[in-house]
Amino acid sequence: MAKLVAVKLTANFERNLTAIEQFLLEAEAFTAFDRLLDQLLETVIPHLERFPDMGRPFLERSALSVEGTSALEGLRKKLGQGVLREYLLADYLVLYARYDQSLYLLSIKHHRQLSFDFDSLWGDGPVI
Repeated sequence: MAKLVAVKLTANFERNLTAIEQFLLEAEAFTAFDRLLDQLLETVIPHLERFPDMGRPFLERSALSVEGTSALEGLRKKLGQGVLREYLLADYLVLYARYDQSLYLLSIKHHRQLSFDFDSLWGDGPVI
């Protein structure tokens, strides 16, 4: 049997979980957060321990702008020998990095959290 990869949560991942919990409470989805935790503990983490490369390679996306190209190059430099992947889980997107026998859960977002909050950006002012 192949050696399992160690899956570790980053501080940012934990902050994202807290934000998701608050988001779901505000949406009155009272059991959704418990279901997410169950999925992470019972399915996602065990699968990633056994199959760490199952997520889609994040850096294989094509950049559509100069800024995007620059951002991807910066990510590649920060990763060094690591590989950045994304894992789709029902209503959630999980971003993780793999380094040899360690895997770091970097970020998790509910698909409804993946938009801009324009009200807080502009408030009552003009959109210019």
